[in-house]
Amino acid sequence: QVQLVESGGGLVQPGGSLRLSCTGSGFPFSSYAMSWYRQSPGKERDRIASIDSSNTVNYADSVKGRFTISRDNPFNTVYLQMNSLKFEDTAVYYCSGKYDAVWARDYWGRGTQVTVSS
Repeated sequence: QVQLVESGGGLVQPGGSLRLSCTGSGFPFSSYAMSWYRQSPGKERDRIASIDSSNTVNYADSVKGRFTISRDNPFNTVYLQMNSLKFEDTAVYYCSGKYDAVWARDYWGRGTQVTVSS
């Protein structure tokens, strides 16, 4: 069965760093574009970083220059390195996978909490 599991969330001080991991199973990971989303209470779920099957990356303006997305295909894992964290980065962070075909379904993890607080 298809599964995406996020890990690495927790409590961190402003200006600190954290690395999130997401490991997939049950699908051809290397053929999928992978993304990180986040959602704060009362707000929409927003895409903040993505990496496609050719390692092309994109970032939301809110995290550009601070966050880095990468992938390790042999281990079916995508990472999000988060530096210079701010209070407004507090959210539940979700991992997703997408294949470029009309018949393909998107896959989602259940999320991991990141809290930035002094």
